[in-house]
Amino acid sequence: MTNHHQSTRGKPRVALVTCAALPDLDPDDRLVLDPLAARGVHAEAAIWDDPTVDWSGHDLVVLRSPWDYALRRDEFVAWARTVPALVNPADVVAWNTDKRYLAELSAAGAPTVPTVWIAPGERWTPPATGEHVLKPAVSAGSQDTGRYDLADPEHRELAAAHARRLGAAGRVTMVQPYLDAVDTAGETALLYLAGPDGLVFSHAIRKGPMLTGPDRGEAALYKEERIDARAATAEQRAVADTVLAAVPGGTDRLLYARVDLIPGPDGSPVLVELELTEPSLFVGYADGAPDRLADAILAHLPRRP
Repeated sequence: MTNHHQSTRGKPRVALVTCAALPDLDPDDRLVLDPLAARGVHAEAAIWDDPTVDWSGHDLVVLRSPWDYALRRDEFVAWARTVPALVNPADVVAWNTDKRYLAELSAAGAPTVPTVWIAPGERWTPPATGEHVLKPAVSAGSQDTGRYDLADPEHRELAAAHARRLGAAGRVTMVQPYLDAVDTAGETALLYLAGPDGLVFSHAIRKGPMLTGPDRGEAALYKEERIDARAATAEQRAVADTVLAAVPGGTDRLLYARVDLIPGPDGSPVLVELELTEPSLFVGYADGAPDRLADAILAHLPRRP
């Protein structure tokens, strides 16, 4: 690798972290390259587990699409702790890559989807009725996630097998009620990007339903999503503010945040996930969002150690 001081020639150097399956970045992430170049920033894709990368040779290391970490979460967190100038920071990565953070947010007053947690080796009997979602507590891109109608004997058997499969792999299983509103209203993702004084709301998108049935163990890096632009409501913004206020250590250190909400049974928004590690930011769905992301990266450059 070229010497850091020779390669930048006065320009800040930023690594956009990805995985081996996406060596040239996700298409949405590539939209920030030209705005960064226009701001005098040299940005390049870097694969998180590539041993030849000199992470200390970058002024800022931005987590973007390292979506293969789920089965190597401990290795990924250990790697994050070795990387200087990482955003979002390594302690946030450690907290946010295990979805048991949802229990902490719920205890702090954030409205969340009710969740049952099944530890490896723990016996679980599926409820007799209702649609439920099963997924691992550590996952990305809806991997190993299935939807089950537990009134159907076959689905009950498949759900139990899903939980056993995850448990046998040493993974914690999450069981949540399937919220019907995702089929109509869809899921709303609220995107926040860093400004001079901390996180600022940037834009929102709608995600259509993705789960059509049981998970049968097929491997996939991520599931395709149907995305549309959406205007966030005042109620959704208020819930997102409550969620972000409960982030350990505060949000001033964050480059980005994504708050995923679905209408609950009474129509009020509830938190599905808080994405602080490697979320798609959907900057291609909002005017000016690639520039806002570039400005967010620029705002974090002076904060490097």
